[in-house]
Amino acid sequence: MTNPLTGTQGMLRAMNGRAILDALARRGPLTRAELMNETGLSRTAVTQVLRSLESRGGIVPAGVDRATQGPAATRVTLNPRLGYAAAVHIDHHDAHAALVDATGAVRAEAHAPLSAAYDRLDVVTALIEECTGGVAPVHTAVVAVPGIVTRDGAIRDDHGPDGGIFRTALAERIGCPVRVENDVNLAALAELSGPYGLERSSFTLLLLDAGLGAASVLDGILHRGAGGIAGEVQYLPQTPLPLGAPVVGDAVTSDLALDAGRDPGISLLAHLEAAADGDAAALSIVTEIARRITVIAGTITLVIDPGAFVLGGLAAHPVMFDAIQAEAEAWADRLPLRFDASAFGREAPLVGAVHEAAAELRSILFTRILSPDSRKS
Repeated sequence: MTNPLTGTQGMLRAMNGRAILDALARRGPLTRAELMNETGLSRTAVTQVLRSLESRGGIVPAGVDRATQGPAATRVTLNPRLGYAAAVHIDHHDAHAALVDATGAVRAEAHAPLSAAYDRLDVVTALIEECTGGVAPVHTAVVAVPGIVTRDGAIRDDHGPDGGIFRTALAERIGCPVRVENDVNLAALAELSGPYGLERSSFTLLLLDAGLGAASVLDGILHRGAGGIAGEVQYLPQTPLPLGAPVVGDAVTSDLALDAGRDPGISLLAHLEAAADGDAAALSIVTEIARRITVIAGTITLVIDPGAFVLGGLAAHPVMFDAIQAEAEAWADRLPLRFDASAFGREAPLVGAVHEAAAELRSILFTRILSPDSRKS
């Protein structure tokens, strides 16, 4: 017979503790019996773990369950004083911040428009401070931005490459680690974590806003590419456009509007609303953009065959969605394409940031709670 491995009991207690913390994060306040059912642990094991977690400040009482038969049972929940994470979405026009707890619940939100000469570092810092009230501790932050984001958090967008300056500066301002991620990637992660991800483990998200970005989830894993450039599909070549020219985006919409005899200075959303009201010129603009998006989807299918496309942002607008579906139907006999609308609309990047921030917060807090030297102060 071999001797038991050193530290086995400590590892087992940590695993049991993590199982209970995960259950409370996933389900909210639970009784001891409910925790037994969620984790498969015995009553003795649950009791021991709860006693340990309470002594470490990880859980607190959350009222009494009087709905079930028998003696009233006390519920426990994660300690709300453990701290929070920040989730931020920056686009070309606005910044939106949310304060998130370990369960993924949003506790506060703040929003600010961005001018042409904005300093996004100042704006984001102010929004996070507004959410926290300058009191609640923030342990980590996830920031969604347009543009290419490398593995080390450097951003390449309209401001040019920053070498990770924004991420480093924000981390210093708010006093915690910061993860910067491409906004379309986070939108795809939102879809993966939502109802759509329960049905499909592979899909490509096409998000249309000021430009068109893509993010592909393959077998449940987001494909970022070696340099973070995966998904820059608005530059995929299309005849007769020159190589490197955007095929979709604000500039393209302006050019199409000028050709159609409509105001080139108004937004794509305005053209979509006009098309919904029956404006033939606006509908011609929408039809051409839909054709280009469908060509992009067909090109992606021939390379990675994701099985389905989720349309987000303005691509999910009913008029644009129908136009893309109509274009795809013309291809059905040669290259079947499936399109679905985003479950989260234009909020998908922030939803993805919230989900990722909550997951990172749980990892930080649960590791701290379960560490051998953790004690309630």
